Amino acid sequence: MKKLAVCTLGALMLFVFSPIQLNAATEATPVATNSAIAIQATESKELVQRLEEIKDSNKSDLSFSQKKELRKEVRTIKSELKQRGDGIYISAGAAIIIIILLIILL
Repeated sequence: MKKLAVCTLGALMLFVFSPIQLNAATEATPVATNSAIAIQATESKELVQRLEEIKDSNKSDLSFSQKKELRKEVRTIKSELKQRGDGIYISAGAAIIIIILLIILL
């Protein structure tokens, strides 16, 4: 009888402390449509073109404040492109480890 009481108490404790709240916290994420992806791609291309324009421009005749504004603009464009995650970025250490693993396995 004592074992039955302990097992019943254990089962009740599992029901009481089960993570039911975890199911309630999930919410549906909106799915990006093709038009939204196309808009993001064109915006990304425009930002990359602006970076190329800044890179190709002659900065020797600009004043210090203009150069400072260009640097700020380049930083914001690069951070925005990084946030969009248009590419896969791997660190140098990860690349070396991948190359070593490929050499070992092949």
